[in-house]
Amino acid sequence: MTDLSRRRFLKASGVAATAGAALMGTGFANAQEPSPPGATTLPYPREGIAKAGGLKVDVPMPFNYPDPESFCQIIKTGRPVPGGVGPDGDIVAFSTQCTHNGCPLSYDKVARTFKCGCHFSIFDPEMRGQMVDGQATENLPRILLEHDTKDDTLYAVAVEGLIYGRQCNLL
Repeated sequence: MTDLSRRRFLKASGVAATAGAALMGTGFANAQEPSPPGATTLPYPREGIAKAGGLKVDVPMPFNYPDPESFCQIIKTGRPVPGGVGPDGDIVAFSTQCTHNGCPLSYDKVARTFKCGCHFSIFDPEMRGQMVDGQATENLPRILLEHDTKDDTLYAVAVEGLIYGRQCNLL
């Protein structure tokens, strides 16, 4: 039996991990450019998702961001809200997976909130996705938006918060 010192074990583990990472790639297939070493922000894609003028008040529009497996909704609230964009500062977007167990959320037009049918968590899109009630302990991940006034396009540019079930928002 070979006596394996802690130092030799750690060296061998590091070599194996590095080789495995090189074979698997970076894991950022959807990213526009790889992050430089030591970067503290993810390289989110900039994706056009809607025309501001085409949105109706309290009628959510589904989209996927930052990848096809991430379900989101954009909402025109009809009044200026914190973090809102567009001509009236009333357009916001969020991941629609509950931060408690990842269940799908639905938008309640009467209460003007996102609700989880699994464990009854409630989130307020007019207050940056704040968790209002229920089992969840985190606010909804907010999709950061930009509005191009030239052509009225709304762009998703990043995610604030961690999408449920992920270690990294980009797959």
